[in-house]
Amino acid sequence: MKSSAILRFIAGILLIFIVSLAIFAMMMAPPMYELGLMALFLGVTALVSALAGYLAYRLGWMSLSPALRWSLLGGYALSSLLTFFNVWFSAQMMFASQHDLLLAIVLLVFAGGMAMALGYFLSSTITDRVNQLKGAAERLAQGDLKTRVPVHGRDEVAALAQTFNLMAEQLETADARQRELEKMRANLIAWVGHDLQTPLASIRAILEALEDGMVDDPATIKRYLSTAQRDVRSLSALIDDLFQMAQLNAGGFQLERANSSLADLISDTLESFAELASRQNVKLAGSVDADVDPVHMDTRRIGRVLNNLINNAIRHTPAQGEVRVEARRTNSGVEVTVSDTGEGIRAEDLPHIFDGFYRGEKSRSRATGGAGLGLAISRGIVQAHGGSLRVESEAGRGSRFTFYIP
Repeated sequence: MKSSAILRFIAGILLIFIVSLAIFAMMMAPPMYELGLMALFLGVTALVSALAGYLAYRLGWMSLSPALRWSLLGGYALSSLLTFFNVWFSAQMMFASQHDLLLAIVLLVFAGGMAMALGYFLSSTITDRVNQLKGAAERLAQGDLKTRVPVHGRDEVAALAQTFNLMAEQLETADARQRELEKMRANLIAWVGHDLQTPLASIRAILEALEDGMVDDPATIKRYLSTAQRDVRSLSALIDDLFQMAQLNAGGFQLERANSSLADLISDTLESFAELASRQNVKLAGSVDADVDPVHMDTRRIGRVLNNLINNAIRHTPAQGEVRVEARRTNSGVEVTVSDTGEGIRAEDLPHIFDGFYRGEKSRSRATGGAGLGLAISRGIVQAHGGSLRVESEAGRGSRFTFYIP
């Protein structure tokens, strides 16, 4: 970048030299002797100017100034001095009259001073905007993430202001996201604590009743043991969910992929949910295109995804509703869609539906939902396959979950 700036500086001086000499030749029509003399004068002054500018650049004297305003004023002063030298040198060599030479010096001093004053005044338009950015950066560093700066003009400072505003907006979004995650983690402790405590309390009460001999009826004992088994399965499922999430977050989720039949997996999964769907009077159907198989996948993990999606769909679909599973082949993989005619997902919940430990207000009880890990785990499994999981939903009109496996 430094070398390109130097080359542009040299090219600019050469261009000015050539243009000035050409204008002199066209306007004055001098003989070759005077043209050569003017070329010599211009060449000497151009060389001095170039050396002075290069030395100022190499020594970095502008970066030593305590304020940008003074740096700009220094640049104006150097330009004025070089202008004075260029004209004075040429005039001294060519003016015959000492009076004209002194007059030129006075006019040059006046013009240089006016240029510096005007330059100093106009530089405030830049320095004021830079100071605005500086103040905004300080407020941002102190934690005021709503800080923004006005954008004026179309120059580099305006572009910098736009970039600053974009950065501040992204920081504010990231901070809001972090606060939301912290809130969700806090809720996780309460949710998981409740989901662990409730079945444990039930199991303990059952064991204590059996141990104390308070129940001796075989039918009641069998019912107690059945309840305890259900609670143990609930605890096991929750612990398994937590373990799966820990693996996904740690990047230690290992897949055992092989060419398998997705059609058979969907058929088996639908069969396993047939009784639940029948009890809730929900129609369960599925269709798989003939060219879907084989699919390179971890059958057990994708089965977990199907279980989560179908179970959620049945739980949130009222009687007389329908849950449908469809699989089709695309140009680069397969797509599986689980759709329902249920209650749908509220607009405020939709952006968070795949977040770990997130549960909408209507699904925070153990009766209707777990710890809010199922969809997060499903997305993690699909992403581990290199695919994606998306949702389309509208409150009161059902939901449509689609996952893609390449």
